Amino acid sequence: MIPKQHILDAPIYQPGKPIDEVKRELGLTDVIKLASNENPYGCSPQVTAALAAQIAHLAIYPDGGSVLLRDKLAAFLQVEPAQLIFGNGSDEILMMIARAYLGKGTNTVMAKPTFSQYRSNAIVEGAELIEVPLKDGVHDLEAMAEAINERTRVVWICNPNNPSGTIVTESQLLAFLANVPRDVLVVLDEAYYEYVVAADYPQTIPLLERYPNLIILRTFSKIYGLAALRIGYGVAHPEVISHLEHVREPFNTNTLAQIAAMAALDDQEFVRSCREQNRRNLQLMTDKFDELGLFYYPSQANFVLVDLREDSDLVFRKLLRQGLIVRSGSALGFPGYQRITVGTEEQTKKLLAAVEALVQGVRKA
Repeated sequence: MIPKQHILDAPIYQPGKPIDEVKRELGLTDVIKLASNENPYGCSPQVTAALAAQIAHLAIYPDGGSVLLRDKLAAFLQVEPAQLIFGNGSDEILMMIARAYLGKGTNTVMAKPTFSQYRSNAIVEGAELIEVPLKDGVHDLEAMAEAINERTRVVWICNPNNPSGTIVTESQLLAFLANVPRDVLVVLDEAYYEYVVAADYPQTIPLLERYPNLIILRTFSKIYGLAALRIGYGVAHPEVISHLEHVREPFNTNTLAQIAAMAALDDQEFVRSCREQNRRNLQLMTDKFDELGLFYYPSQANFVLVDLREDSDLVFRKLLRQGLIVRSGSALGFPGYQRITVGTEEQTKKLLAAVEALVQGVRKA
């Protein structure tokens, strides 16, 4: 069997190591996963109650249009239902966008490094990649705007950026949008939107009235704690949504995910609590990094990218042997760095003790 040769250039996504695999490999009983930016506090109790009531109905196909969730989320966001599309995680919507707009003879503009799936989906569709290096860990929007040409169909902006955790500010984004042709789709990937506390972070949904070439992506996987159920959404002009509906798979979001997402929306106190705890524990991390003289990028997400002054993969293995799973920067375009998810206070303190011992050990050596 011979596949399309260009798809072999698309890297296979490598997720963080599972907890059970690490326990089995290293003979550990206590393992903390701080590699995949999951919510350490789980999901709202309202979600588990709603799911329990649905278990008896698993033989029935899901609502293919996510009608109840669509109406509820539209009211929550104050948009029209026709402005929404749902995916098996926001990852699937990335794939829909690439399928609908990209192909041979087109190109797409993105930052480097940024979320890897923009690149992978573009390669699969045969589009040319235009990758613009980050500037101090942030999207260089001026250079990205200059890179757009007559063959550009999609521009990707991850805000906060994964893996650096940095943000594009409102003034930077507005200046960029003013220079983007209206026939180029701008994707604002806001997977970590609910974690942001910066006052100059753009509120993008009101921009949809002025910029019909925008699509905003968010997810229930992060602060809402529904990563296992895989449900995300896009908000855009109805015409853009219609384009994507043509390439959306039927029944692409399952019933349990839809039920869970509706229940999660009802518990905004849980979201607020998770955001506040995340900021406290992120501060614990950065205070310790400052004390140790370590460089890190200022993060508005639930992770931090830090330089531990040693080979990324070696540090990863050292921490792994202590039951701490982090993400090696070598796989993310930041060799020498680790991307570390913000855990609970207890998890954070254990991680920081291990980091301090590691850094002091390197200095003595």
